[in-house]
Amino acid sequence: MEFNSNLPIYIQIMNVIKTKIASGEWSGGDKLPSVREFSKQLKVNPNTIQRVYQELEREELVFTQRGMGTFITEDAEMIKELKKDRATSLMDLFFQDMQSLGFSKEEIKQLITERIDKEEKK
Repeated sequence: MEFNSNLPIYIQIMNVIKTKIASGEWSGGDKLPSVREFSKQLKVNPNTIQRVYQELEREELVFTQRGMGTFITEDAEMIKELKKDRATSLMDLFFQDMQSLGFSKEEIKQLITERIDKEEKK
């Protein structure tokens, strides 16, 4: 994984995990890699992964069972809300970028409609 220097590494790792959960790649009840295993895989300090897991636990997206590991919440509503939040964040970035390029809201709507129509024809 390559990290962006503009955002703390732990937040980038949290975002990757959240995306995997929201997309269904990782399901509710799945066990996350151990701190040591994940830190080796990502080539980061184990303390960074520990912080990621603590933050995700604070957000109630994961829970830790002593001696067993860290697991993704099985709360389907929480996962659904996470998916919605991730989509909203992506749309916010998209709209900011489009407006910085000089597109009006109407032009953005037009481009989105054209893109959806193109996808439906596939």
